[in-house]
Amino acid sequence: MWSSEIQGIAAALGGEVVSATVLAGGFSHETCLVDLGERQVVVRFGGGDSVIEAGVMAAARQHVPVPEVLLVRAGVMVIEYVNGTVLSQVLDDGRLAEGEARALGAEVGRVVAGIAAVTFGRPGFFVDGNLAVDEQVPWSRQLVPMVENCMGQVPGGRLDDGIRDAWVRLCAENAAVLESVDGHARLVHADINPKNILVTRVGGGWRVDAVLDWEFSYSGCAYGDAGNMARFGAGYPDGFLAGFGAGFADGQPGDLPLVADWKRVGRVLDMFALSDLVTRPDGHAVADQAAEQIRLWARRGLPGG
Repeated sequence: MWSSEIQGIAAALGGEVVSATVLAGGFSHETCLVDLGERQVVVRFGGGDSVIEAGVMAAARQHVPVPEVLLVRAGVMVIEYVNGTVLSQVLDDGRLAEGEARALGAEVGRVVAGIAAVTFGRPGFFVDGNLAVDEQVPWSRQLVPMVENCMGQVPGGRLDDGIRDAWVRLCAENAAVLESVDGHARLVHADINPKNILVTRVGGGWRVDAVLDWEFSYSGCAYGDAGNMARFGAGYPDGFLAGFGAGFADGQPGDLPLVADWKRVGRVLDMFALSDLVTRPDGHAVADQAAEQIRLWARRGLPGG
């Protein structure tokens, strides 16, 4: 279905299509690996604003491994192909010993912390390719109204009324935690999870080859990325999440000292994403996972780390 578009992209890049293979994409886009003979590129169709995302990737690339953006068109982004293994595959194959999982987590945490080296004048969402930031109500004051709105949009069978009410109360109880980071204006990836990171085993350790999919990025508090990675951490191999936390703490930019309760802050920031995720239509696998997490926290309270 994309043959004419792919041919046009190849021509713009000065090559010819040898082959094109559909890759697993995100929930808002589709991707295709295109072989141009002398090189391979990844073409993404759909997703967020490609111009803004390209600007974000260029800024982040100064500090963390990010694919080079080769071409941007309306609804299309072309990036360099980066060889590596998706982190989710490494974590799911069941062969990581605890020590190795810890070392891998530490390397991933260090790289993710480096994202926050990119700074902005104020927190908020990007409005153009130059990464101008719109003016926002502080996150601490946004949380409860946003969650209340989302709970009204959750498909009926996903969360019962009691859980929805308990979740709103839990968010209200923790919203003030965000006051300590309301003024943070650092680059946040906002979708840091094992499916968006490529890694390679190098000697006795690991290397992060690329951080992918920057379409949800914004200016805010870096602890949100740590909360995102920890969200479904119960399913990771023993040692990975502890290693990630240690690496994330050690890798923070020198001008951004960690607040004492940074892990809790990250969890509270992740309440925004969890609340949004559960509004997805029935049958959305990640939304169902998010609903399970909400049920757990609503019944037991917010975990500490």
